[in-house]
Amino acid sequence: MSGTSDKSRGVAFVLAALLGWAGAHRFYVGKVGTGLLMLFTFGGLGVWYLYDVIVIASGGFRDADHRRLIHWDPDAGGHSAEITHEVLDELDALRREVGELAERVDFTERLLMKTNPADQLDR
Repeated sequence: MSGTSDKSRGVAFVLAALLGWAGAHRFYVGKVGTGLLMLFTFGGLGVWYLYDVIVIASGGFRDADHRRLIHWDPDAGGHSAEITHEVLDELDALRREVGELAERVDFTERLLMKTNPADQLDR
């Protein structure tokens, strides 16, 4: 089964960072067999532990059902489509506002660059 795991990437990362040598993060995601191996080998003498911390931080770690741990927040499981749509709408609005501001700045610069005929007479 592929897709996104309901387990938190943040929780897995904290467990791996603090108790990774004991395989706590692997027990959390349902990988009991490899969790026991990590426990008995002290995290593969530190090598396996370090590897897992890097993989979890980079977003490539998978749970027992081979689903990737994506969400850092434990409560963010089902809201990714909603958030993405809202973020895209906000981004479009910001782009329009920046475009309008750029036009105003350009217009103001052109006005300031024009020389005043009264200034030329004084010289």
